[in-house]
Amino acid sequence: RGPAGWPATEQGRLALQPARSLQTVQALWAAEPPPRWLAGATAAGAPAATSADSAAAAAASTATEWPSGLRPGLLPGVAPGLHADAAATGDHPLGHALAQLGGTYVLAQNAQGLVIVDMHAAHERVLYERLKATHGDAALQAQPLLIPLAVALTPAELATAAQCREALLELGLDVTPLGASSVAVRSRPSALPDADLAELLHAVLAELAQADSSRAVQRARDELLATMACHGAVRANRRLSLPEMDALLRQMEATERADQCNHGRPTWRQLTLKELDALFLRGR
Repeated sequence: RGPAGWPATEQGRLALQPARSLQTVQALWAAEPPPRWLAGATAAGAPAATSADSAAAAAASTATEWPSGLRPGLLPGVAPGLHADAAATGDHPLGHALAQLGGTYVLAQNAQGLVIVDMHAAHERVLYERLKATHGDAALQAQPLLIPLAVALTPAELATAAQCREALLELGLDVTPLGASSVAVRSRPSALPDADLAELLHAVLAELAQADSSRAVQRARDELLATMACHGAVRANRRLSLPEMDALLRQMEATERADQCNHGRPTWRQLTLKELDALFLRGR
């Protein structure tokens, strides 16, 4: 029971609560920013927002954080929040991301129509060019591991690792013997923070075994960097947020030969509005 004069029924108590506009309720209920197609939409007959409503909506928007599960850290420097409106696609040749399809493709809209991106192939090219630019004639920057990773190797791989230790160091991989059949990996290339380190080491050792040991890095440089980029690129079924997809599109636009991956496959395709109209027999 409430204090004297307090309504006895729930309906009566609700009637005493101050009215809130639709905008305020939407802002307070929103768990994440609204989709672009909903932004600016108003319900018919919805009351106009008051200054208090606007302040509440702004506070709710500021407090909203992008869910951590949607930010795997693939593309550093990507801030949470909505991506740019599709109306501004003229500013970017590859447009702005709309969705992820089948865990493999990024769908984007640009001024010409629909852009379909193979996210692994595209990210592989971006990483490859970045590795080439940062490698030059110097060693790749290494990131020490807090806890060394033990990796089991075959006898042939152990021999290659011992023979090519300096080459591995130049590629950011500090590898030391650990028992009779394994090694300890104590650092990784800083440019590949998300690569499977054991898988990367096996691939690099396979490349080094085929090269002249005395000039392994010089002669196999491009092949090694391509292998590292392939194993460091985002894999299929990796969930990306819209800001991360947009960041990948922007990096592609700033990367040479971004229309092909390191193996010569296309990284993206364009479907124009005219081609889409033809698919649906429009304009006939």
